[in-house]
Amino acid sequence: MRLFRSLSCFAMSAAFAVLMTAGILPAQAAPDRSTAFLDRVEAFSSTFSDIVFVQINILSTPVEVIVLWLAAPMVIFTVYFGFINLRCFKLAYKILRGCYRDPEAPGEVSQFQALSTALSGTVGLGNIAGVAIAISIGGPGAALWMVIIAFFAMTLKFSECTMAVKYRVLHDNGTVSGGPMYYLKLGLEARGWSKLGKILAATYAVFAVFSILQLGQVNQAYSQINLVTGLDSPWLFGIMLAALTGLVIFGGLRSIVRVTSRLVPFMCALYIIASLIIIVSHYADIPQAIATIVTGAMAPDGVVGGIIGVFVIGMRRAVYSTESGIGSAAMAHAAAKTNEPVSEGMVALLEPFIDTIVVSTMTALVIVITGAYQIDGLRDIQMTSAAYGSVFSWFPYILAVLVFLFAFSTIISWGYYISKVWEYLFGRSRLSRSAFRSIYCLALIPGGALSIHQIIDIIDSFFFLMAVPNIIGLYLLAPELKKDLADYLRRIKSGEIRQCEPIRLTRNSFSLNL
Repeated sequence: MRLFRSLSCFAMSAAFAVLMTAGILPAQAAPDRSTAFLDRVEAFSSTFSDIVFVQINILSTPVEVIVLWLAAPMVIFTVYFGFINLRCFKLAYKILRGCYRDPEAPGEVSQFQALSTALSGTVGLGNIAGVAIAISIGGPGAALWMVIIAFFAMTLKFSECTMAVKYRVLHDNGTVSGGPMYYLKLGLEARGWSKLGKILAATYAVFAVFSILQLGQVNQAYSQINLVTGLDSPWLFGIMLAALTGLVIFGGLRSIVRVTSRLVPFMCALYIIASLIIIVSHYADIPQAIATIVTGAMAPDGVVGGIIGVFVIGMRRAVYSTESGIGSAAMAHAAAKTNEPVSEGMVALLEPFIDTIVVSTMTALVIVITGAYQIDGLRDIQMTSAAYGSVFSWFPYILAVLVFLFAFSTIISWGYYISKVWEYLFGRSRLSRSAFRSIYCLALIPGGALSIHQIIDIIDSFFFLMAVPNIIGLYLLAPELKKDLADYLRRIKSGEIRQCEPIRLTRNSFSLNL
């Protein structure tokens, strides 16, 4: 088995290296080869997206089947668990503050740090660029659907993160492996569906390993830097970012991670403060902006498919923003120090609230209030830049730094996620880890050269495919989860789980365990 994994790992590394060598390296010396490579990517992304997002007609409007597949459990689970996202919101905040912590519990990071790590992979380009992309395609109304979907996504995030802690694997050296691969395999095995669990776990892992392509982060970081500096070398930018990532994930320059983990919360706070200043200074325009967003969601003008079309656009961007249903954040939450899986699920449900309901709403209001969505030719993060730049002339430069930091921190976070998937498929040998790190860095290089349309097709396709086995498993595990939830709330109410003083946050509380 170990030999098979090693050979598989080597074969995949070699194939990827050949692909990158044939497609990328010649592009530096020959523009025509670069064009040919990008044409091949366009053909692949278009065909792949058409397969994944196969459509059916609902009320004479084409709707992707897989979008409905992910939307359904968000609503079903919210109702099934009695709107836990509302009735347990206060409890979730108390757990986050450490009011029910157990210092002796196994795990690698505190529950607050687990949430911070997961948020570092979601708060950022999904909320800054993702909202702009949604509005550019579906109009202002797409932003409202993102918020509505995020509300229901909170329960789905609770479900997958609770299961991730319950069925995580604790290694002898104190590290933790968890996520959909483990709760699909071990959770279904415990219910007598061993073979099905192994199939779903393996299917999820295969789909998830291809999300190694963190092209969106590179693309939007380059787009903003190109706007403010005039840099016109997407391949060079990709190589630079890949090299910087390599220095970190190969074990060197860990100070970069420490600095970034402290800068990201600061830059996030700066972005939120700037958003609030713009919103407050335009307080008279807020009612009209909200009316524009609501009208665009319920009675869209000029959007293919009408209200259903806008919903689909909002859904696709909300999935990227919240990551609910695809299981990625569950890998970070699995490392939390707790003996109570439900408590970590409670903490996790705060994630979509913060990254989408709060941050994305601010971005949407600023874009609509400033009228940036009406400027021709702006289709991605440059729309957000124009919105903030119309009030603060210097903000596009700050945004360029912020976007780079967000992109870098997200790339590092996803490196952790996918390393867990890679370990599940190919083992934890030194060869396996080295192969993963090499492939992960090489996969970043083309990001700046691809179009945002190609990026969306590729990212959305892999993200939604990850949701197929994950959702099947969560449906089957839902009755077990409901019993665990009832038992946990009973013990909280009876005082069996004792409340203690909340922890005091320090700068180390925000440090990512990477």
